[in-house]
Amino acid sequence: MLGANVMWGLMAPVAKLVMAGGAVSSLVVTDLRVGGAMVLFWLTSFFQKPEHVPPRDMARLFVASLLAIVFNQGCYITGVGLTSPADASIITTSMPLWAMMLAAVFLKEPITGKKVLGIAAGAGGALLLILGSSQTGGAAEARSSSVAGDLLVVTAQLSYALYFVLFKDFVARYSLVTIMKWMFTYSFICLLPFSAGDLLQTQWAALSLGEVASLAFIVVCATYLCYSLIVVGQKALRPTVAGMYNYVQPVVACLVAVAWGMDSFNLAKLAAVALIFGGVYLVTASRSRADMEQAGQQRA
Repeated sequence: MLGANVMWGLMAPVAKLVMAGGAVSSLVVTDLRVGGAMVLFWLTSFFQKPEHVPPRDMARLFVASLLAIVFNQGCYITGVGLTSPADASIITTSMPLWAMMLAAVFLKEPITGKKVLGIAAGAGGALLLILGSSQTGGAAEARSSSVAGDLLVVTAQLSYALYFVLFKDFVARYSLVTIMKWMFTYSFICLLPFSAGDLLQTQWAALSLGEVASLAFIVVCATYLCYSLIVVGQKALRPTVAGMYNYVQPVVACLVAVAWGMDSFNLAKLAAVALIFGGVYLVTASRSRADMEQAGQQRA
């Protein structure tokens, strides 16, 4: 879990560095990420027992691919291209808050006082980042942050949270490799019509060695390996402990972005970090529907 979240935290400044030169657009980065992971998961599937997926479940995998990959990664990479890496990674930590709200609607999970306070704190942190992006005084900071970019990153987290809630039981039917190879295949097909022009216009020979290495890191480490490592972490750790490692992402992204001179860390961002971290902690510490039902049975 630590390795996966460190790589996800590094992805924001690495992707920003690649796109800042103008040689590669956000659509190309997204398509390379999806297409590369598709190939790697298909290659991995050849080393495991084949699983049959009926047509109805294939249709569900298509919807899942739209939420978890097409909208999630498309909005995220585009948002990173418009906003600062620190803002993008800090907003990423709000995903559990969206998942909690959607779970209350679709799964009838209880909304406790801690959860309500957590939502308020997390939403306040996200709004502080979004509103602060349009009120910055420095020219360099204004160029690196934008309301549109922050909102795209928020949309990416909302889409991913919706995937987690709606497909919570479905993903247990098949292995991770089977699910991911089909989801990435569907996503690549959906994204290709929008990115084909950019792919053809990209001057691949003009890419520097550093840009090629950055793209390879995004595809292999921040996509394929991260999805694989998350499964190992989920099997070995309790969900609460595994979720805590998500907080590593903004710390890594901010440190790297500041070290590279790509971003600055001010008091507003510090307050946003505190609000979002505090909100996610309160949601994590609150009791679930199963906990309440178990407590009721014990009292009975």
